[in-house]
Amino acid sequence: MGAIAALINLFGGVLLAHAVYSAYEHSLLPTSSLPTKPSTLLPQSLDPKTNLPTDITLETLLSACLLCIGTVLSSPGLKPIQWNVWAGNVERSLDARQMKQVGVGGGNPYAGLEERPGFVDIRAARREFGEWVKEGVRP
Repeated sequence: MGAIAALINLFGGVLLAHAVYSAYEHSLLPTSSLPTKPSTLLPQSLDPKTNLPTDITLETLLSACLLCIGTVLSSPGLKPIQWNVWAGNVERSLDARQMKQVGVGGGNPYAGLEERPGFVDIRAARREFGEWVKEGVRP
């Protein structure tokens, strides 16, 4: 699917570039683009100043659709949403079971949270700091 998706994306990109260039060239021709009547649905700032031919509009829409299809086809497979399916896949994989670093691996994605040290006892740390200050630091 990778090669087909890449070809679809390439073809969609070429079509989009051609449609943009054609629209630009069409806007430069003063005789072929007659001004449009003001629309009652759109505000004046969004109302187009020129009429684009139907073939340029269709080419733009086709290229956008092809690019969307190519992007969807080239995307990787979706990961499971359910926790038990995802955790089961992680715990069964050989990569996850191997310990690569301290706290990384072992098949449990939350091992770092479960094995972390408890909360620091602030009062004990303050007491130790007070004793250290009372002792004084002498070089």
